[in-house]
Amino acid sequence: MKSVFILADKAWAGSSLLYKWQKSLGNYIAVAGQDNSVKIFDRHGHKWSELSLPGRCVGMDWDKDGDILAVIAAKSSSIYLWDASVNKTSQIESGMRDQMSFVLWSKTGPLLAVGTIKGNLLIYNQQTSRKIPVLGKHTKKITCGCWSVQNLLALGSDDNTLSISNHEGDTIRQTTLRGEPADITFSERKTNERSGQGENTVSLSVENKNLMLFNINDLENRIELTFQRHYGQIVSYRWYGDGYILIGFSHGYFVVISTHIKEIGEELHQARNHKDSLNSVAISTAVNKAASCGDNSIKIHELSELKDISNVITLDDETKGLDQLTWTDDGQLLAVSTQSGTLHVFLTKLPMLGGSFGTRLAYLTSLLEVTVSNQVEGESPVVIQVEVEPTFIAMGPFHVAVGMNNRAWFYALVDGEPGFNKLKDIEYLGTIASMSLNSDYAAALFEGKVQLHMIEGKDQDEKKQMKLFPEDERKGWIICHALTADFLYYGTDAGDVVCVLVEDWETVSSYSHAIGVRKVFPDLNGTRLVFIDDKNAGFLLSPTNATDSCFELPNFSPTITGVLWDNWHADRGVFVAYDDDKVYTYALHKSTIYGPRVVFVGSTALLFSQKPLLLHNGDLTCQTASGKTSEVALSTHSFLKRAGGTQKGPQPELGTQLAQALMLKRFHEACALCKSAGSNTDWAEVGKACLVHMEVELAIQVFRMSSNVGMVLSLQGIQGIEDMNLRAGHLAMFLGEYNLAQDLYLSSGCPIAALEMRRDLLQWDSALMLAKRLAEDQIPFISKEYAVHLEFIGDYVNALAHYEKGMIQDNGFQEHNDACKAGVARMSIRMGDIRRGAAQAIQHPSRILKKECGAILESMKQFSEAAQLYEKGQYYDKAASVYIRCKNWAKVGELLPHVSSPKIHLQYAKAKEADGKYKDAAQAYESAKDWDNVIRVLLEHLNSPEEAVRIVRETQSIDGAKMVARFFLGLNDYSSAIHFLVLSQCNDEAFQLAQQHGQMEVYADIIGPEATQEDYQSIALYFEGEKKHLLAGKFFQKCAQYTRSVSSADVSQALKHFLKCPNTDDNLAVEMAIETVGQARDSSMTNQLIDYLMGESDGMPKLTDGCLGARYFWTPSTCSVSTWLWSCTGRRLAPPSSSPEKSSVQVQTYPHKPQSPSHMVP
Repeated sequence: MKSVFILADKAWAGSSLLYKWQKSLGNYIAVAGQDNSVKIFDRHGHKWSELSLPGRCVGMDWDKDGDILAVIAAKSSSIYLWDASVNKTSQIESGMRDQMSFVLWSKTGPLLAVGTIKGNLLIYNQQTSRKIPVLGKHTKKITCGCWSVQNLLALGSDDNTLSISNHEGDTIRQTTLRGEPADITFSERKTNERSGQGENTVSLSVENKNLMLFNINDLENRIELTFQRHYGQIVSYRWYGDGYILIGFSHGYFVVISTHIKEIGEELHQARNHKDSLNSVAISTAVNKAASCGDNSIKIHELSELKDISNVITLDDETKGLDQLTWTDDGQLLAVSTQSGTLHVFLTKLPMLGGSFGTRLAYLTSLLEVTVSNQVEGESPVVIQVEVEPTFIAMGPFHVAVGMNNRAWFYALVDGEPGFNKLKDIEYLGTIASMSLNSDYAAALFEGKVQLHMIEGKDQDEKKQMKLFPEDERKGWIICHALTADFLYYGTDAGDVVCVLVEDWETVSSYSHAIGVRKVFPDLNGTRLVFIDDKNAGFLLSPTNATDSCFELPNFSPTITGVLWDNWHADRGVFVAYDDDKVYTYALHKSTIYGPRVVFVGSTALLFSQKPLLLHNGDLTCQTASGKTSEVALSTHSFLKRAGGTQKGPQPELGTQLAQALMLKRFHEACALCKSAGSNTDWAEVGKACLVHMEVELAIQVFRMSSNVGMVLSLQGIQGIEDMNLRAGHLAMFLGEYNLAQDLYLSSGCPIAALEMRRDLLQWDSALMLAKRLAEDQIPFISKEYAVHLEFIGDYVNALAHYEKGMIQDNGFQEHNDACKAGVARMSIRMGDIRRGAAQAIQHPSRILKKECGAILESMKQFSEAAQLYEKGQYYDKAASVYIRCKNWAKVGELLPHVSSPKIHLQYAKAKEADGKYKDAAQAYESAKDWDNVIRVLLEHLNSPEEAVRIVRETQSIDGAKMVARFFLGLNDYSSAIHFLVLSQCNDEAFQLAQQHGQMEVYADIIGPEATQEDYQSIALYFEGEKKHLLAGKFFQKCAQYTRSVSSADVSQALKHFLKCPNTDDNLAVEMAIETVGQARDSSMTNQLIDYLMGESDGMPKLTDGCLGARYFWTPSTCSVSTWLWSCTGRRLAPPSSSPEKSSVQVQTYPHKPQSPSHMVP
């Protein structure tokens, strides 16, 4: 807080002061000390008047309007009245014989209550000069009292009583107290039920210890509040808010209590504000602050948060301590008296006076001090000491104007010290409501008129220097005005917004609004302005095109008091509207595909008691109540801090910042956000915004970053278009805004683009309507395309109509006409006119059409017609298939040479077989390559087994072989049956058949090398059972060979059967036995064979000179039997003797371990 002045008088030295601020206005302060006078000072500390008294002043008070000061003095029964408006003092005789002790004006009327030291009361009506003396109101000195808003008077006296009287002085209620009362106050105490009675409670302190609360309707219904002893005595207390009481105690404590019935007795806040003593507390609801003084300091609290101390003032020179503390009604000034007899006045709240032009500010920094600054451009501030406390400040590019009432002072800003020159002061014809400046002119609004005049013009050119608007008073009463570099704007109560060109003072445009215009706020260039009407709605107006360019502002709060345009060069379309609590950001989108529009970007909270003065690049400069400025960063511009890397604390989401950047048309900042942490979705949003704002080149860059090749190519295709409506139409189409795109195309120089768009979108109804207006020659082509679409969705009636409309009587469009005729053919068939449709399809040269119509007829079960169309279209397979469905076998037979589908041949074959035409059926089955059915027909119906056998052998058909086998079985040709059973892989059946009919040898020959081990084993077992030892041994041997590892069991069986064979001339059994033993490599089997050959088992030697065995063993080309036997068993055969009598072979035995021979003896 800033010290405004200090009052000190030698007559006051060492004594406490009695002082009172003027009510309501606060322009004067009356001060009385120990001397017999009351001195009156203005709010700047200048002595204004002085009242001489017969004795020391004991009481004073201002009336409710602050016009009359009433003073009472010791040793006098008179009342002294000082009139502030005329600076005169009058004296009124009270008629009382005792001295005055108490004086108080009514809160609502011209009634003055005066009490005496003997308890008498006088009520004086200043308006009627009527005096009502009331003797004996109290028995002792009246010390305190208070008026209520209902004009009830509560008085406290040294006789320890409280009385409540009406405005006539009649006592209504009275009660006795337990001590001397002090500090009586009327207020409203909250109860559970709101009675609406207003001030229903009287409060007072008793003996400065307890606080008593009385119900004015029942004084016996009282509440007594006591406090902790260490708090000390009650010094003073104040009611505020919703029934709260702030109490100051002598030991420095600062306590808040509530009078609500549920909270009585509870301390809501308690703090020791001062170390030694507290002398006074004061509350100002105007600035929402509370203050306490004690020791030598003053502490200021915010009422909304009493824990926070917003300011501390220390008076180091006041060693005796402070005394009383009082605020003016408006909260601007705080007066503190001291024990040493001085009075300090501090500025706690300045009037919110300020203005701006461009980036330069002028604002009130003290009651008589104006500061000019330009923080954006870094200029040094200029402090101007003004002559009067101004009520308005106007800022221009080179001048500052301040003033009050009907007078204004002009100052020119210069480069040298002190930075300004006083130019002149001007008196106007009425009280100035507002003023605006530009480089040359000043415009003052007073009494419904605007006076425009030169600031530094010469007197001889006075006529050119000044002009009043409006020239015709019948055009309305001017409510508001603003001045830009080139234009004067003003709004009237009739709703007119008028633009005047300053250069020649002529009206250039006028916009008529439905109701009165209350405020206007043009931008710096004057090309756009925001105005607020009498219904508190906001509108943006472009005076150059006032008819089409007036937009109501969205989300416009009815509490908004002002508008500021952004002064940053890139944000000339951005402005904020503000009220006491918030700042609302708006952006004008001048060039979009939707046309000009205003969007609401967002809001930012304002701290208490701040007035915005300047907006530059998202930073709002505000004036505070302390006469300083503060910077507020708009939350709608948070992306600037993120892009610059300067944002501290929690950051909004990237999506929120990106949306804000796009709404403010900050595309480069939006791209920077996407590059730092954006996704493809974010890039897409930036690209979409660029399209909306018709920023084609930038959109190409954005979509290139997001790899949207299709969009890049599309945008590159429209880069060279200069027709803005045509370009906007293309962009709207890219965004899917097709109706908007059509409107833009139609308003462009190329309206046919709308038709092309509707055709591309397959929106044929719209395309036909546009074609009737724009290009009738395109109607047939659109009708054909529309018909294709209708045919696709099944609307055949309308499709037929549009196909017929699509016909062109011009041979140059043969292909188009053919397509339409094809459509007519298809739709005629769909609609049931089969004859017409089929005829047109047959006449049409297209094979595909015949196929399509055939398919339609087939789906309608019109098989005969469908088959004919298929045949005409050379779709023989389809034709034959449909002929089969309608049993037209004759046509099927005709088409068979052209049919390639085996299925068709198969169907035809089945039909011929059913008709008994087996030869034709066999041929058809053969064409269908259905060999099984061919074989079946040959065997069952044509009795051609030779052909069937041939086919089986050629095709190796298993099922066919089975059928042939069954056929031969029926003829009892078991050998052939077995052969074909084996061919059909039915070995088990063939074996059983061979076993049943003694054809096992045939089966064995047929089965050949492809038989399995089980097959050989089964055959061997069969021959074993039949005692056919040679065959049994042979197949046991094959069974052993099958596994490629000689099995001792199978070889043993084979050898056993070979040795059982009777001797024959060819000795085949012996040869096979020797071969078997050679394969087995088994010594026991070799010995068995040698024993057999030697005749040891049956006494009949088998190896004689002429026997096969001898020939076998003694062949010159092989090893001898003796060598072989020795290598296997250690036994050697002696060579046969030459004597015919001794034909036996002698065996010699040698001690030798048998070894496996390295090769087999053949």
